[in-house]
Amino acid sequence: KRALSSRGPRFCPGARRRGWRRSPTVDPQPPRSPAMSPAMALRIASEGDSAKKIQTVGRMAGVPLQVSSGGDKTPCGMPVPVLTLPDGSKIRHTNAILRRLGQMYDSPLTGSCFMEEGQIDSWLEWVALEVDHNDLEDTEMLESVCQALEAHLKSRTFIVGQRLTLADISAAISLKQPIEKVGMDALREKFPSVVRWLRTSLHAVDGAPPAKPPAKAAAEAPKEAAAGKGPAKAEAKPEGEKAEGASKKDDKKKAKEEEKRKKEEEKKRREEETKAAAAAKHMGPSLTQNDFETHDFGNLFIQSCKRTERTWTPVSKLSKDKTDQSVWVRARVHASRKQGNKLCFLTLRQDVATVQAVVCGTEMAGFAGALPDESVVDILAKVSVPMDKDGKPIEVQSDIITQKDVELSVEKIYCIGRSQTLPLVLADASRPETDYEKDPTLVRVGQDTRLDNRVIDLRTVANQAIFRIQSGVCTFFREFLLKQEFQEIHTPKLIGGASEGGADVFRVDYFEGNAYLAQSPQLYKQMALMTDMPRVFEIGPIFRSENSHTHRHMTEFTGLDMEMTFKDHYHEVLEILDGLFNHIFVSLNKYFRREIDAVRAQYPFEDLKWKHPCKRLTFAEAVNLLKEHGPAILEKRLKEAETDYQRGIIEKHLKSVRAHDIEEDISTEDEKILGQIMLEKYQEELYIIDKFPKDTRPFYTMPDPVDPRWTNAYDVFLRGEEITSGAQRIHDPKLLVEKVEAKGVAPESIQPYIDAFKYGSYPPGGAG
Repeated sequence: KRALSSRGPRFCPGARRRGWRRSPTVDPQPPRSPAMSPAMALRIASEGDSAKKIQTVGRMAGVPLQVSSGGDKTPCGMPVPVLTLPDGSKIRHTNAILRRLGQMYDSPLTGSCFMEEGQIDSWLEWVALEVDHNDLEDTEMLESVCQALEAHLKSRTFIVGQRLTLADISAAISLKQPIEKVGMDALREKFPSVVRWLRTSLHAVDGAPPAKPPAKAAAEAPKEAAAGKGPAKAEAKPEGEKAEGASKKDDKKKAKEEEKRKKEEEKKRREEETKAAAAAKHMGPSLTQNDFETHDFGNLFIQSCKRTERTWTPVSKLSKDKTDQSVWVRARVHASRKQGNKLCFLTLRQDVATVQAVVCGTEMAGFAGALPDESVVDILAKVSVPMDKDGKPIEVQSDIITQKDVELSVEKIYCIGRSQTLPLVLADASRPETDYEKDPTLVRVGQDTRLDNRVIDLRTVANQAIFRIQSGVCTFFREFLLKQEFQEIHTPKLIGGASEGGADVFRVDYFEGNAYLAQSPQLYKQMALMTDMPRVFEIGPIFRSENSHTHRHMTEFTGLDMEMTFKDHYHEVLEILDGLFNHIFVSLNKYFRREIDAVRAQYPFEDLKWKHPCKRLTFAEAVNLLKEHGPAILEKRLKEAETDYQRGIIEKHLKSVRAHDIEEDISTEDEKILGQIMLEKYQEELYIIDKFPKDTRPFYTMPDPVDPRWTNAYDVFLRGEEITSGAQRIHDPKLLVEKVEAKGVAPESIQPYIDAFKYGSYPPGGAG
């Protein structure tokens, strides 16, 4: 039950079982046309959610229900509704009744395939166990349920498939009252996908008309009406037949609708044929590297036939100083716009740079205008400066164009890689966050969709810039440390034991035994110092089996680690760290301004504020700063809170800040408040907190020489979040064993690490 509660159903067990079949309580007969369904008797002991669910599905399925009070109850007080079918057989329990009624709906509420049916069954059981049987007036319980749904719904409109199902109806009706009680606005910030889904589902449930009969039945109805001419027309039909049949007026209406549908399909087919013919007309000739130069446009297949003498110009280098020069450019077609038969505008994209190209001429413009977005093209063009009607230079008016002061007048264009239909719209994936604030109805590409189509997703300008900045960070990290006489090393990633305890380690098969993915290079880099490598660093993968949904916990990431020996005081390490971050930030601003602006365009942020050297304070000073200035910030937020739910969270945090013990670790929320204090008080967003409490640090951390409550440990914070952790390490084997045992770790499990300090050791410190 708890596994379901924490994450929702996992690929529904119902869909996994071999020989899966519907619940034995469900009538196995095939569903009849809803329009022909006679009334069914429903007995239920309550007018609660179970009754609402059954009546809602019955209405959508077009099944009249004769509701009466009665029925049994479960030992915990939940109603056990009973549905009596026309043949006298009975179906008990809410989910079984929902499944039976759902089979009658013309747009299958029970799923459109075998897998979806299993998933819907699992979600129905999840709702029954985790929602209906729990007290959702308990805020923590409601949040637990919303958390499971939020993780599932981030990239989905409905719980299962692409349309409303029994899972959505059951969950939405059960959650409607508790969520409305807390307030949808209060939950939207934390669970936006849940609120969106709930509103969509309730709207679909409230606005859904009774089901229509299948198209086949609708098509046969006119024939039956025609067969009923003459004497049979005047013959009175039994009351039961009237209830099951449709009037002639309805039959005519349905026949007209069917005829209209066929006409629309035929029109659509003709349009597609016309479009395909036009595309074929402008497909262009097929060319090779041996003959392409004799054509102005076409489809060039590069098979390494020969080398050409073409000189290529990056899009980012196109500027006014190249005016009237002919350049070769290879780029993607980001967008195209045809204007008449003889003019086409292309937006060309190359990494994070874009430029406008103008194609003239009936045949060449037709070829360019028919190119699908994301196709790769080679273009020979003359660089020109756009002019207004008075002949004055102007900039290209477009938010997505980066090279605004020039455009390309295309002379030749070859498609070297034609794109097929894209699985997602790149414009949706590139949309700035501010656009969603202005219009929440805009399409948002979910994370699952992005990851399923990662090759396309990484083409967005912001993602291109992020990867380039990441590369820059590693380059500047390595550059600075090499200048400080550090040596790069590469430590093992497949190891024989857990490197930092066993709770969050991945175990893998290793021939006849087990191996583990390294959680950290920590112990290895300390041991490296004892081999007479005085300063080492590593850039490499780190694996953590951390079952968490926060942005601070990842199962795999790239770690940047450094370790060094020092002469007198571990603050020598802090000075290196301070200089390292300053070098990275200065270099990023100097060499990656274009990429920073590209990320900012989609994900707005303010420029970083930091000083060198950065602000340092002890843990005790940080706690006192939090207690002194934190309450005022939280009290201001309390006044601005719009719901009781928000006020409750803020009041709880305010109480903990006021009562914060000097040795108590600071929470994630405390760190954020402290970051705001540092910005307001010191105008700095990069700072170091030193001297952490001993209970918050690992066994290899050196105790403070004066006060045993503290350690020679530190964290580096950026904008209220820890980004680096480090300390002076214990290099005395005897003291190390004492600390290992005090932490409950068996010394023999890390004996090679302890032994590394037995044969003469340097005082080490580092961070990662």
